[in-house]
Amino acid sequence: MRIKTVEQALQDAQGADGNGRMRRDLGWFDLIVTGVGMILGTGIFVFTGQVARQMAGPAVAVSFVLAAIVCGCAALCYAELASSLPVAGSAYTFAYATLGELAAWIIGWAMMLELTLSACVVAVGWSGYLQSMLDTVGVHLPQAISGGKGSVVNLPAALLIVALVGVLILGGTVSKGATRALVAVKLTVVLFVIGVGVFFVKASNYSPFVPPSQPSRAASGMSEPLLQWLGGGSPSAFGISGVVTAAAMVFVSYIGFDVVATSAEETRKPQRDVPIGLLGSLLVVTVLYVAVSVVITGMQSYKSLSVEAPVADAFKAVGHPAVGGMISVGVVVGLVTVCMVSIRGQSRVLLAMSRDRLLPPSFAKIHPRFATPHRSLLVLGGIMAVLAGFVDIGVLADLVNIGTLFAFTLVSVGVVVLRRTRPELPRPFRMPLVPLLPGISFVACLYLMLNLQLLTWVTFVVWLAVGLVLYAAYGRRRSRLAPGATEPATALDTAAPAAAPAAAPEAAPEAAPELVTAGSVAERL
Repeated sequence: MRIKTVEQALQDAQGADGNGRMRRDLGWFDLIVTGVGMILGTGIFVFTGQVARQMAGPAVAVSFVLAAIVCGCAALCYAELASSLPVAGSAYTFAYATLGELAAWIIGWAMMLELTLSACVVAVGWSGYLQSMLDTVGVHLPQAISGGKGSVVNLPAALLIVALVGVLILGGTVSKGATRALVAVKLTVVLFVIGVGVFFVKASNYSPFVPPSQPSRAASGMSEPLLQWLGGGSPSAFGISGVVTAAAMVFVSYIGFDVVATSAEETRKPQRDVPIGLLGSLLVVTVLYVAVSVVITGMQSYKSLSVEAPVADAFKAVGHPAVGGMISVGVVVGLVTVCMVSIRGQSRVLLAMSRDRLLPPSFAKIHPRFATPHRSLLVLGGIMAVLAGFVDIGVLADLVNIGTLFAFTLVSVGVVVLRRTRPELPRPFRMPLVPLLPGISFVACLYLMLNLQLLTWVTFVVWLAVGLVLYAAYGRRRSRLAPGATEPATALDTAAPAAAPAAAPEAAPEAAPELVTAGSVAERL
């Protein structure tokens, strides 16, 4: 239950722990680009057809809006905590300052699973799309290294991760420029789909907008949702209940906005820009999801939509198969951005945990020239490249969702806890209707977790058990907050208390790293 204070977390971000500090060169636009780059992936090209055909019909647009509202509640929680704690680590750091060290370790361990597998799964998917594109122009990779059936290694996936790690280590202009360019291509393709597809919309395809309700086929065995296994029953297809169930299914299309919060320590004005980045990226993606779903269900009857490639096949159905090639380019480029942002977010979580010595502190070192956590990136890049190249990780994709939703639930609780334990803390962004909206976020995320497969839950529990053993054997005794632990020269006891804001600017000499406390932040605001 050891809690790391907000003041100490802010000191670490200023380099007071001796590991250096990251360069603050990101603005709100960069954070929106990061969020859109992470969220806008294959969901827009796959979930639209699958959910419309099987669960909601043309009302899939409503399902996207409902999911966005729930996701928005979680985004507001992140926005408040990130404005008060503008440091690396996202949900891990928030939990450490509100719920204590054990909760922080659990959530950090879950986020490591989420972001690592996310990058690997996306890299493998990117490899498949790349091979499909190369096949259309007559280029075929040797079977042994293609990543397809019978191959020894998925070389394209492994090389993608290695290349992205190199870009992220260089950081600064290189990393920002690559992200902006890739997201621009992806957005261009999506806007092209909307702009061209609207001319082929038929009003008759929207009738009925909400198809009549009917029972859906229930899963069984280890693929059965936990909620169904606990209480029996199965969700309904179509009707109002089908639209709501579809909202739970498309919620995963929004997962990834929380990575914006991991960049708070690299943002010029985090108290203002991080909330804008979180909510702005969510708003942009919601508009695009709704627009694409409205256009696609208008171009083709929901009963005829393709489950695998609904957007490309919808254009084939109206006599324009060449558009499918452009869509494939958009998917390939879009997956690169998702993979890059996943690796970037994971390295920041590892950096934060290493700063607190729950993991080896060498991973907290910042490169003196590039101002990036190069050691974290190198280690993670090696692990991810091996996983993507040699391991069949398709069955583990759902673990990305459960790790993210678990983080959302604890962040929702953290907002309420910090309001009660630190009411005087400066909050440049204040979430409205507390504790109502955090409560809605908590319940909604927990409900979505319960709808994941039983196999996913078993695997997740095993992962957490391994993490708890590692914490007991290493982190609990080596933590910076452990009894008898040595602290750097600028430790918590050198920070000015929140009640004496004037002391912070005078406490350190001009040449020393600036100590940022709650009081000094309040003065600047």
